[in-house]
Amino acid sequence: MAIKIALYDDNPQRRDSVQMLIESDDQFEFIGSYPNCQHVLANTASAAPDVILMDIDMPLVNGIEGVKKLRTQFPELKVIMQTVFEDNEKIFEAICAGANGYILKQESPEELLNAIVEVHNGGAPMTPTIAIKVLKLVGRNAKPVITDEFQLTGREQEILELLVKGYSYKMIAEECVISYPTVNSHITKIYSKLQVHSVAAAVSLAIREGLV
Repeated sequence: MAIKIALYDDNPQRRDSVQMLIESDDQFEFIGSYPNCQHVLANTASAAPDVILMDIDMPLVNGIEGVKKLRTQFPELKVIMQTVFEDNEKIFEAICAGANGYILKQESPEELLNAIVEVHNGGAPMTPTIAIKVLKLVGRNAKPVITDEFQLTGREQEILELLVKGYSYKMIAEECVISYPTVNSHITKIYSKLQVHSVAAAVSLAIREGLV
């Protein structure tokens, strides 16, 4: 079944180009594009996308506010933030709002399509330069916390750190030399211990509480 994609971007030329890209690949279905997040809840309820590509800077209601709105009614919906600029404050704010991934608009069409598949499969796609900035933000915003409070095992701590870096489940499996199902099992346990329900929520809590 095709992955249903919705796009939020105030640039009509970009909306058209992304639509053409999505429609050129049979594994995706383009179901709508919008210039801002003013009606994001109604749009989402009506179109039922699997993945949303979300611009950050839009008039009236921007992408970060849009994600916050979405998380009130669609907590499991996958959202990839897109921007032209590597703005530290907005990166951190978008992740804390509940974004599942964060990539630059300058990425190649292939990278964008790969990111959609990755986030749909439970990963957290992130442009490498963005991942580096996230790590710096983690260091700057971290506060001393006793990890034992959450009773994470050494392996779970390692996997949580890789999630914060933007690794997909497949990349984690390769890095840790374990199977994909084992990664999924570990992440399920991490969710339970942190009392979260998504990669974005786990990453947000890890950054906020200084767990990595």
